Amino acid sequence: MRKINLNAFLNQMIKFVLYIFLFFVLFKANVNFIFQPFAFGMLFALAWANQKVYLLSPAYLIAGLVSDFSLEQAIILLVTLFVLIVPYFIHILAKKVMRKWEFGVFVVLSQTAQVVFDVLNGNSPILSVINIVLGALFMFASIVIFEALIIRGFTSKLTSLELVSLFVIVLSLSAGLVNINIQNFSFLKLFVGFILLVFSFSATPILTLLLAITAGLGALISTNNPMFVTPFVLWALASLIFKNHHKIFSIIGVLCVEILSGFYFQLYDAFGVVEILPLIIASLLFLIFPNKWLNEIAVIFNLSKDRMAMKNVVNRNREILHRRLGNLGEVFNEMNIIYRNMLKKNMTKEDVTKILNSEICDKICSYCPEKNHCHRTFAEDTKKVFNELITVAFERGKVTLLDIPSYLTSRCKQTSAILGSVNALTSQYKKYLTMMSEVDASKILIADQLLAISKVINSLSKEVETNVSFDTVREGKILDELTYHNISCIDAVVYEKDIHTEIASLVVRNEDSSKLRIEDCVGKVCGQKMALFESYPSMRPNYTVLNLRTSPRFDCIFGISQKTKENSKMSGDTYSLTRLDGDKILFAISDGMGSGEEAENISEISLSLIENFYKAGFENEIILSTVNKLLSLHKEDIFSAIDIGVIDLRNGIVDFIKMASPVTYILNDDGLKKISSTSLPMGIVDDISPMVKKEVVNANDYIIMVSDGISDSFENDDVFGEEIKNLKIKNPQELADDILRCALNKNSDYAVDDLTVLVIKVFER
Repeated sequence: MRKINLNAFLNQMIKFVLYIFLFFVLFKANVNFIFQPFAFGMLFALAWANQKVYLLSPAYLIAGLVSDFSLEQAIILLVTLFVLIVPYFIHILAKKVMRKWEFGVFVVLSQTAQVVFDVLNGNSPILSVINIVLGALFMFASIVIFEALIIRGFTSKLTSLELVSLFVIVLSLSAGLVNINIQNFSFLKLFVGFILLVFSFSATPILTLLLAITAGLGALISTNNPMFVTPFVLWALASLIFKNHHKIFSIIGVLCVEILSGFYFQLYDAFGVVEILPLIIASLLFLIFPNKWLNEIAVIFNLSKDRMAMKNVVNRNREILHRRLGNLGEVFNEMNIIYRNMLKKNMTKEDVTKILNSEICDKICSYCPEKNHCHRTFAEDTKKVFNELITVAFERGKVTLLDIPSYLTSRCKQTSAILGSVNALTSQYKKYLTMMSEVDASKILIADQLLAISKVINSLSKEVETNVSFDTVREGKILDELTYHNISCIDAVVYEKDIHTEIASLVVRNEDSSKLRIEDCVGKVCGQKMALFESYPSMRPNYTVLNLRTSPRFDCIFGISQKTKENSKMSGDTYSLTRLDGDKILFAISDGMGSGEEAENISEISLSLIENFYKAGFENEIILSTVNKLLSLHKEDIFSAIDIGVIDLRNGIVDFIKMASPVTYILNDDGLKKISSTSLPMGIVDDISPMVKKEVVNANDYIIMVSDGISDSFENDDVFGEEIKNLKIKNPQELADDILRCALNKNSDYAVDDLTVLVIKVFER
């Protein structure tokens, strides 16, 4: 005997029961008590969707007889099934697939018995034709949605036509369920309550409201009673209000609306415990409905999953970018190694002396008639004399007749030629060494830059290595919060950039983009202070994109006060205030050598290079070393005193980098702290050792940075510090102005040099 698969059998039985109930509901559905096109249309649609005809046929027959047990109904049902079954199995035997238009023909023919009985009963044939047309249209609508869900599955968004088809089926089911009640227990409320809750959490608000209206219209066309339209819409609104919270809140909202509708507004003919029971059951079913299934349903409505696909693309692109940046970083590192290996290794002093000694002998002594006697008898003495002459030439720049020993001049007639040759060869070799040194310096500079670029790229690679974690729950809450404060926001994306930084990107109306309330609303939802750091026009007209991120603990305001040296058109002092990535601010003063246009150019070049290097993410050592080498390679002497501060606004740590710059002061309630430097200016020597020091600042601390024109106006740093402490502080700008005024007073209001004061005040956000 053939073994029966119990699970498969049970599945078939469950399907069979569901088919019976579905057809029974559709047999109860009607339009204005005249047309009943839904049951036979659904029968042919399910057959087209490859559902088992041997299950559909008896289910259709049983449901039809239960809804209307009569001989006339039985004949109509059997004719309908005959027209379906015979062509269906003929196509199976012929191994041909029935096409949609063929189903359309058969669905029309299946209603032959219905038309005959309508004519015999004196009904208008036009109504029968209309009923058949409606049934065929319902079949095609059902086929459209079955093609999307049964055949294609929950893998892609529904098209507009498919959405319309889905609502048509909901309308037909509502039209049938409204006529099925057991002791005032409404199956319509059970069905609509459940699907509305599902829609509110997996579809857009518009679709949810349309579903509520469609379900109400289904009941209306079947009973000519509009009493369900308003309650269903109110259910949808109550569910949508709490959709961004836990399911239970939406359920409570819907139940409260139903109780108010029944007891207070009296929208129903009768209302009691039995009448509210269907909605309670629907709510319980929704409560145990898995969130995983809600997410799968959301795919077909292009709500969360479509955006999740976008987010997956973002993370995938970050992964690809991480890999490519890593490879690119390795390329630059290999190039750095190659350039360093290309450096010429300088010969030792002994090797150079030996080569030049040999070259002088070849050039001078080769043609001397006394060569053999001289080099045979006095070989060691001659070699020693030549070595000493070469050494003297390297040390003093040239040799003279006085440097040649008397015993050599007494027997050698080529002393003048020897002197000229030694001076010429050592001079040429010095020029060669200088040239090679410059070439090597250039190679080292390039190698340093390649290494620095490699480090920056590797840093970027690590930054994009981890996936971005999006927070869809907070996105919805932000939209609700902004809407509550009358700020129109059509989209919001929230994600974590790193463990310290959360970023929110909003698309708001242009007229709302400047409202300060936005930062408060986003911060309230995110549970931390958020600050706007970027805004730009959206691709959608009349909308602006606002990017907010976790606000750092501190922020800064500044004051700047300057005066140019008397009788000088331009100041040689340049200052910079630049916000860097990672909640850091760079502030600096560059004091070029001298004053006037040339000093200004030197200052601007130095500071511009440093500023751009910092923006690119280079390290302190690489930045200062590179700028110094670039300045030292200049044909003319270019010197610049550099004073740099980089403050991390998240923790208040300041990196001070000073090169031949005056003392910097940190002023607070505890007193005055000095940060000084003894290093040389930038551009004097190839290798530099800038003073680098870390300091911690707190709220209401003042950082005071000055050029040497200010500091030199006072006797010493202690006197300058006392002057600062005696000043009355109001704000950074007034403090900067007061310091400049004190410096000028020391010189009878005469600017002996370019004067610059930069004051930074740190405050807690």
